[in-house]
This record gives sequence, C-alpha cells and structure tokens, in this order.
Amino acid sequence: MKKSIAAGLLAFAMTACAPGEDAETETDAGEVNLYSSRHYDTDLALYEDFTAQTGIEVNLIEAEADALIERIQSEDEFSPADILITVDAGRLWRAEEAGVLSPVESDVLAERLPIYLRHPENLWFGLSTRARVIIYNKEAGEPEGLETYADLADPAFEGEICIRSSSNIYNISLLSSIIANRGAEAAEEWAKGVVSNFARDPQGNDTAQIEAVASGECRIAVVNTYYLARFAGGDEEQKAIYDQLGVIFPDQDGAGTHINISGAGVVKTAPNRANAVRFLEYLTSESAQRYFADGNNEYPAVSGLEANSAVEMLGDFKPDTLNASEIGSNQREAVQIFDRAGWN
Repeated sequence: MKKSIAAGLLAFAMTACAPGEDAETETDAGEVNLYSSRHYDTDLALYEDFTAQTGIEVNLIEAEADALIERIQSEDEFSPADILITVDAGRLWRAEEAGVLSPVESDVLAERLPIYLRHPENLWFGLSTRARVIIYNKEAGEPEGLETYADLADPAFEGEICIRSSSNIYNISLLSSIIANRGAEAAEEWAKGVVSNFARDPQGNDTAQIEAVASGECRIAVVNTYYLARFAGGDEEQKAIYDQLGVIFPDQDGAGTHINISGAGVVKTAPNRANAVRFLEYLTSESAQRYFADGNNEYPAVSGLEANSAVEMLGDFKPDTLNASEIGSNQREAVQIFDRAGWN
C-alpha cells in the first residue's frame, strides 16, 4: 500500500491528470494523491478501506508538514498532490498562508463536522481531535486550585511544572487559543508565570512529560490525551505509569479544554479533484472515524461518535469551541510571546 517517494512520484508523473479536467474524467482516473505528515501506521488501513469501498487507489507521500507545504509550492501547477493531511491547526494555517489549498463546497462535510472544526472558507476540515490536558502525580496529591490553564501560572506551583519547548506546535496552538480567548496581554503574563514555575528546562515529547510526572521529577505537566491513552491501554509497565497520574480537563467552567486537530484540505492544483473531495468526505464517515479513534486514540471529529475505551476512561469534558482557524492566525504572536517570556 505504502509507496516509496521515488515510486510514488513516478506513478504521479505517469497518471496525474492536468489541472482543470472535469469531475467525470477525474473520477475515471481511479486514484488520489495524498501528501501526509501523519506518521501512524494505522492510517494505512484507513487508506486501504477507502480503496476497498471506492476502487480509488491512494498514492501516499509522507514527510513533515513544512516540507510537504514547501514541496507543493515548488511543484506549483505541476504538483501531483490532491490532498494535504497534517496535524494541528497551526500547520493547517501554514498551508493556508502558503496559498496551497482551495475551498471545497460539500454538503456532506458541512453536515457531519461542527463549524468550529471547519475553516470559515472551507479551505480545510478537521478529521480528529486531541485534548490538551493537565496531569499530576497522584502520590503528591491533586494540586489545590488547579482548574484552568491560567492556574498554571500561579506562584503556588513554583518548581512543579514540566512541559515541552516553546517551538512545539501543540504549545504554540495552546498559547494561540489563550490569545484568542483572553487577549495578548493576559497570554504574555500567563507565559511568564508558567516559566517561573518550571521544574526543569522544557524538553522531550509528551511521553517524556508523562514519565517525569509519574517518577516524581515534577508534579504537574501538560500533555495530549492520545499520549495518555497509549499508556492507559498499553502493556503492564505503561499501565503502571498511567496509574500514578491524575487527569484534569481545564476550564470546564469557562471556555472549555483546548483541543488540537488533524485536518486536511484539497490542494488548489489537484489533478484528481473529484476523487480528492470524495476522499475528504470518506474521512468523515463512521468507518473512517473509527480508524482515527481506535487506531491512534483520537476523538472523532464527527459529532455523536464515541472515542475508544482507552480515551473514554480519561473522562468526559467540554471542549473549547473556538474556531481552529483563530488558533492558526495567532501563531506568530504566540511565538513572539514565548520568546519574550523566556520559554525556550
């Protein structure tokens, strides 16, 4: 199913239709060319399911999001890419800013996806979500007064917080949401307060934060739910680590817990546009949403569908319904705030 970059490009060059062909001809081509920065093997089963249902072959190129965006730009009108899939609103915003996506009008997508998970001009669509939650060491006790993201800046938690670096897209998007909800001045005060509460210099991924809290190196951390669910549903060693953690869904009496998304858009020069739209619509079907939920411990983007048991055991929560496009548009300011705050 998965092709090498060289093989994929050869296939694209031999079979891609010229931009602007009508939908009937595009569908007859029988393929869709996917550029994806998602690196989960379980996604391959999802693509195979789409082919089984439609007969349309999926040609896959995988790389980091920024590299894929630059590649589409450099390929320009000759790009074979039909769909760009990536993780986090910030990266979708980068694709939007680069001008590589085109609007999609689809009653199916409009009906299935809540408005806050769709770009206002339909340049991209959320496919799955993860919540960014606070965890704490159970043995040290639930931190009193820690109910919101804002509380992380409270001097009461000095020396207790572990977290990823400011260059991490999840942290950039979290701060972007705080800018949107509370304003830039409050966001900067928050960032400075959190820096004052670091237990160690920012480092590692979310797995490293989970292990640091479980070991007692720090009392508090901020992580994505799908990392937690991996531990909750993992082997005995991982479950033992998870059992040492408490989970707080922040801001349940306010805006709600920040979520980030996996999403996709149709490339503006897509040679197989009709197939690309059909693939996007498939990704919001119940069968595809189950692959996202069960394969990578993500929350389905489509309302009314349940997450898998490892995610469900984390608890119910109210999500922040801030439109994901606003999270993207505040990225630059968030990076500047992090720099001024000394969050390395």
